[in-house]
Amino acid sequence: MRRKVIAGNWKMNMLPNETIQFIEDLAPLVKDTEHEVILCVPYTDLFYALLTAQNTNIKIGAQNMHFAESGAYTGEVSGKMLKSINVEYVIIGHSERRQYFNETDETVNKKVKAAFENGLKPIVCVGETLEQREAGKVEEIITNQTKLALEGLTNEQVENTIIAYEPIWAIGTGKTATKEDANDAVKAIRKKIAEIYGQNVADGVIIQYGGSVKSSNAKELFSMSDIDGALVGGASLKVEEFQKIIEFEK
Repeated sequence: MRRKVIAGNWKMNMLPNETIQFIEDLAPLVKDTEHEVILCVPYTDLFYALLTAQNTNIKIGAQNMHFAESGAYTGEVSGKMLKSINVEYVIIGHSERRQYFNETDETVNKKVKAAFENGLKPIVCVGETLEQREAGKVEEIITNQTKLALEGLTNEQVENTIIAYEPIWAIGTGKTATKEDANDAVKAIRKKIAEIYGQNVADGVIIQYGGSVKSSNAKELFSMSDIDGALVGGASLKVEEFQKIIEFEK
C-alpha cells in the first residue's frame, strides 16, 4: 500500500528565524504520524531548516534547481549544491515556474534527470489551465506533461518520483477540484505511467493532489483511491493548519 506524502511548498515566504520556530513548533505535533512530511522552503531557509529538522521525522526539500551541475548561470542553484547540504527533495516544474520563469517540459525533464544524478527525490508538478479544462483537454495535457517529464528515466527512477497533480486554476484561488475530478486526473496519470513503465511501477508511484488543499478538505481528498497526499501551498505556512492536514484522519 502506498504511503501518504504531505509536502508543504512555502514559495517565497518565511525568513530563517520563522523557519526555525515553525519546525520547532510542528515537530512534536507530528512526531507520531505514519505519513511522510516534507517542507520545501526557500533557498535562504534550507540550512536552518535542515539543522532544526535533525532528529525529527520532517524532511526538507528545495523548490527548484538548475539542470547543470555548475557553470555561468547567475542566480541558479544546482542539484549538487542542494545535495551537499543534505537536501532530500526538490520540486520541479511548478506551474509558477512554468508561468513566470519560462519552465518547459524539456527543462523539467532535464532537471528530473539531474535530480536523480545527484541523489535527490523530485516532486514533479503537472496541471492544466482553466481554459484547457473547459476545452475538455485535462487528461491530454496532464498525461503528456507526465510522459515528457519522465522521458528517459529507468523504471526504478520513475517509481521514486513523486508526481503532484496541481490544476493551475486551483492554486492559490481557494478553488479546489472535486475529490472525484482530482482522483480521475490522478488515475489518468497513473494509467499513462502504466502504459509506458508497467503496472507495477504505476502502482508504486506516489501521486499527490495540490490546489487550495486545507484541513477542511484534506480528509475527503485523501480518502480517494489514487490520491497519495498533497502538495500544500498557503496552508503549509500555519503550524496548526498544516498539522491538521497531516493528521487528517483525526
